[in-house]
Parts: sequence; C-alpha cells; structure tokens
Amino acid sequence: MQKVEDNRSEQEFTLSIEGETAVAAYQREGDTIVFTHTKVPEPIEGQGVGSRLIRAALDSARDQGLNVVPQCQFVAAYIDRHPEYRDLLA
Repeated sequence: MQKVEDNRSEQEFTLSIEGETAVAAYQREGDTIVFTHTKVPEPIEGQGVGSRLIRAALDSARDQGLNVVPQCQFVAAYIDRHPEYRDLLA
C-alpha cells in the first residue's frame, strides 16, 4: 500500500497512486498547521485517495501536537464528517 509522505520543504503531504499524485498543501505557523489546498488528480478521484491523504495529514498534526486551521474546504468537510479530529481545530 502506498504511504502518505510529508514533503516539508514543499509544505505538502503527498500520496502517489497509479502514477498520479494527490497533494494536501499546508503552511506551518508555529504550533499551527494551515491546510490551504487539496488536489486529487481526476484519474484517481472517487477512490478514497483524498480521505486517506487527509487522515494521514491530520494524524501527523496530532502526533506533532499541532493545531489545525482547515482553510481548504475538503479538509474542513473531512473534519466535519470525522468528529474524532475536531479537537485539533485551532
């Protein structure tokens, strides 16, 4: 199974599947991570790729003790659907 990677130099979490890469862009501001944009390429849409990506990104934020600001609508909607992540909200 493919693994979500945290490319800190580019400030994005990535997940590559079938030669396509989904991206969750972020900005770190002290103890806060601001998710600014999520993109899942069309060929791999509808396969749960975005959800896997965001779940791993939020788990990483939790592991690092970060507060989350979901500027990206996809991340905000994911948190709405998964209340176990609401405690991360800044």
